[in-house]
This record gives sequence, structure tokens and C-alpha cells, in this order.
Amino acid sequence: MRVVSLVPSLTEAVAVTAPGLLVGVTDWCTHPAGLTAARIGGTKNPDTAAVAALRPDLVLANEEENREVDLAALRAAGPDVLVTEVRTLDQAFAELERVLTACGLSGPRWLEESRAAWEALPPDPAPRPAIVPVWRRPWMVLGRDTFAGDLLARLGVHNVYAGHHDRYPRIPLDELNASGAELVVLPDEPYRFTATDGPEAFPGLPAALVDGRHLTWYGPSLAEAAGALRAALR
Repeated sequence: MRVVSLVPSLTEAVAVTAPGLLVGVTDWCTHPAGLTAARIGGTKNPDTAAVAALRPDLVLANEEENREVDLAALRAAGPDVLVTEVRTLDQAFAELERVLTACGLSGPRWLEESRAAWEALPPDPAPRPAIVPVWRRPWMVLGRDTFAGDLLARLGVHNVYAGHHDRYPRIPLDELNASGAELVVLPDEPYRFTATDGPEAFPGLPAALVDGRHLTWYGPSLAEAAGALRAALR
């Protein structure tokens, strides 16, 4: 089987399980190291002609990361296009199984270890209200119905914008600082927040700098994400 992945998380999942299947990946596919598959552009702007030229049997996509216009063009070119939807941890595990099955794969150890790691989390004390910026200029935060929000909830973090009607609302900085949050969670992707770029905007508020791959990727990284995020949030 020849597989093209338009989703970094799914690229890692397939490459770790069966390295020889991938013939094309995006420029944002950074894991695992040493990928030799052809680069076919970004998640939002893949070179659909280049993808078609690779003659894939299957293209892996995601409803949030990839545009329908590109997926339609790829379907028209012939390959099967599998589109995932991942907004909770349970959904991530189900979709990963679906992807692996479509690739003719089953039961990798990392998937079992990931489930076990999240099931083994000890109960946390009362949830801490938090804001979770994902961009600045303008400021954008996690809103409703997100995979990252579900992970944080399992780790004792209550996203104060979880009830917002937008999934990634734009919120003015003064409103963020008046939200009643007791913590700001700053991932290093999609915006690369650092110790010197982000915390200063929230004076007096504890800041947890977290690995964006642990917070937003669904794949082999989930096995270590539970412990790493819990440590960072403390």
C-alpha cells in the first residue's frame, strides 16, 4: 500500500508502526525523525498534483487541519481519502484504530501504552480555571469542543472558554486577564510561546509552558503526553 499523510499526528502514527507505507507527507510532519517520504506542501496548501503523482492508494486527512477543496481535488484524482475527526481523547483512539486498519495495520504497542498511560492518571484536585492561548496578534484561545481541551480537563484544568460558541475564539487581552483564570497554559505550537514570549502578557498569573505536540498531537506521543503534561501543569 502507498499512503500519503496530510496530518503530522497521523504521519507519526503510521511511520512508527510501518515505516515503508508512507510515500508523501507534509512540510509540518516532523516526527519521527528521518522521514524520507516526499514532501508535498503544508496541511492547508498541499500540492494536490504532486500528491496524485505519487499514486497513493490512501490519503490520510483531518476535518480541522485540511481544506475540503483540497480533499475534493484528491478524491477526483482517484485515491481513497480518509478524513478523521478528533475532538476528544476517546475519539482519538477510535480514529487511530480506523486509520491503522485502513492501512492494513493493527495493535501497535504504542497505542496500548497510550491508553494505559491515560487510564493510570491519578485523580486531580478541584479543577483549576485556566485560559489556553494558541495564538497572539490577535490573541486566540481554546474554546469549545477541542482535543486539547479534553486532555486538559482530564488533567484537572478547566478551560474558562470551553463554553464559547467558537472553537478558537479571538479574545482581547484585557478580557483574558479579567476572565477569572488562575492559570495560563502556553503551548509551543501553533504559536511558539516561550518563557520570554507570552507569560509577560498575564502579570501575576502562573504560566505553564507545555509541549504543543503533547497537547495537540494524537499518535505515539500520547504515551508520554499524560505524564509530561501533568508535570508541566504542576
